[in-house]
Amino acid sequence: MKVTDVARVVGMTPHAVRYYVRLGLIQPDRCTANGYREFHASDLARLAFIRKAQGLGFTLDEIARIFRESATSGVPCPFVRDVVARRLGEVGENIDEMLVLQARMRRALKRWRHLPDQAPDGKAICMLIEDARE
Repeated sequence: MKVTDVARVVGMTPHAVRYYVRLGLIQPDRCTANGYREFHASDLARLAFIRKAQGLGFTLDEIARIFRESATSGVPCPFVRDVVARRLGEVGENIDEMLVLQARMRRALKRWRHLPDQAPDGKAICMLIEDARE
C-alpha cells in the first residue's frame, strides 16, 4: 500500500502517516525497486492504536513510550492509567475554565445587543471589547 492508501484506510492524512514514520512510531519496509514504503497489517494496527490513544489524550511521546514498553515485554498499563488519571484532572480544570469563559461571553453578548456599532476613534480599536467586563 502507498501512503495515501494507508492514510485513507486508517482515517488520517498522508502527512500524518509520513510524520509518524519520521518519528519512528511505525516502521514500514522500503521497496528496493521503486523506493516506496511498504506498509503491513502491523503498521495499520499501530496507526489505529495511535488514533485511539490520541483520542484519550495521549501525546506522541507517551504513545512512543507505550510502544517501547510493549516491545520490551514491559507492561505499559500502569503508565497508561497514570496518564489518564492525570489528564482527567486537567480536563476537569479546563472544563471549569471554559464554563467561566462561556458565561463571560453570554454576559458580553447580552450587553452588546443594545449598544450601537461605533467606528474606531483613534483611541479605541473596538468599543465592545474594550468596555467588556471580566
